[in-house]
Amino acid sequence: MEAIFILPINSGGHAAYQNFVVEMLRKYYPNPDAIARSTWDIIDRFWNLDLSYTDIYLKDKYSVFGPKPRTPSCMQRSYLLSIDFKVTSVTDWVAQLKINPLYAILSGFEVGDTPGVGTFYDFFNRLWNSDDDNLSSHLHPLKVSVKKPKKGEKAVSVEKTTVEQLLKELGETNFSLEEQPYCSLFNIFKNEFLNVSVKKGLIDSDSLALAGDGTPVVTSARERKHRVCDCASNGISNCNCDRYFSQPDCDIGWDSSRDCFYHGYDLYMFVDSDSESDLPIFPLLGPASRHDSHGFIHAFFHMKSFLPNFNISKLLLDSAHDAMPFYKYFKQKGITPFIDLNQKRGVKVKYKGDFTIGKDGIPICKAGLKMNHDGTEKSKYRIKFRCPLASRKYGCSCKQPCSDSKFGRTVHLAMKDNPRLINIPPRDSKEWKLEYNARTSVERSNKRQKFDFLLESGRHRSTKMWYCRLYCILMLQHQDAWDLPYQSDLKQLILHTA
Repeated sequence: MEAIFILPINSGGHAAYQNFVVEMLRKYYPNPDAIARSTWDIIDRFWNLDLSYTDIYLKDKYSVFGPKPRTPSCMQRSYLLSIDFKVTSVTDWVAQLKINPLYAILSGFEVGDTPGVGTFYDFFNRLWNSDDDNLSSHLHPLKVSVKKPKKGEKAVSVEKTTVEQLLKELGETNFSLEEQPYCSLFNIFKNEFLNVSVKKGLIDSDSLALAGDGTPVVTSARERKHRVCDCASNGISNCNCDRYFSQPDCDIGWDSSRDCFYHGYDLYMFVDSDSESDLPIFPLLGPASRHDSHGFIHAFFHMKSFLPNFNISKLLLDSAHDAMPFYKYFKQKGITPFIDLNQKRGVKVKYKGDFTIGKDGIPICKAGLKMNHDGTEKSKYRIKFRCPLASRKYGCSCKQPCSDSKFGRTVHLAMKDNPRLINIPPRDSKEWKLEYNARTSVERSNKRQKFDFLLESGRHRSTKMWYCRLYCILMLQHQDAWDLPYQSDLKQLILHTA
């Protein structure tokens, strides 16, 4: 018997999909006004969404033997539609495809001939470059518990490696994208969405301002584990033997916003803070107990390896990242940091024996007053401050002046002396405050993922499925930011039946 060689082929590309949608909508929805305007917004966006790269990229992941497979771009488009229409279960979406012709048509499937649940999970397997559904083994030792912090505070780090050690270790590592299980997901996201946003001018890859932050992702109500040893039968109840964890990449962390413990991941996200739509650049899932300072290091060096052509000029981070090794590294790489100070790590530092550097890196004079900012010498990496009680006309009004000069005492703060407290631009400047205000872009982006696209409603049990859901949500965030014509071309094509 002669072998039949079959691969998923979409010979007409995106144009073939658009023609199919027009033909089917004319047949099943001849009156466009019968469809709600909010639904038309989704229809127009997906009709213009070109996913041809998916067909080309995933072609080698299909066998040349067997029945004809579903077109990869149609499977991807269908899953994206399920998220956009707020259907959080694959099983429910498969049922909706059978019931609602519009969902099938927009996906690119013939009405009455839609894929089953197994077909969708086969597609997810092709997006995951690993035989294991998780990043680590199900069997591993008991994890260190996070201690409950005071109300309104973040949990103390349980990491055994310091920021300086981890920064040095990962900074010397060149990560290979091909070795990452989410390699295919990232490549599809990069080529079909991230690069398109760059071409449209929504992201400036030559001078990128990044806002970074970690956010909790709850995957289950509790941690599920069980014993695999015989200690209990031998009368040992509190053994330290390895346990079997159903979600090995998750653990228990502290959610400071909800003021409670949770089981799941810590999602570290980088967002372009200069983009009007808070566009995501790179995500990384880690265990819930991971501190944001460590989450940043892991995500940052993975992103640098996978996006070598993206030049990072600024980093906007919260006080969890206020560590001296970061400032030294950023200065070495020519990156301007905008990091909020963590007062627990000290904000009053003696400077040259005479003055104290107070909060926001402003020197305090001997009279206990904040000195006035008097310019910045960028070429010398230093900032000039002068006496707050002195004027050129009347001299110093201090009862115990610390200088004979009519201009009063001046102090030059050099970045090399303390790059953590001494910033250019200085923290008391309008430039610094205006730039740092954009850090909330990453918080808005994370909120959209959780509340608009229902990230945590996936209820998955594997890191593979959480990454599939996460990356598809990032794709939709980019798609939402692209300009579409106010007048619907698709509506006109349906009305024009000649």
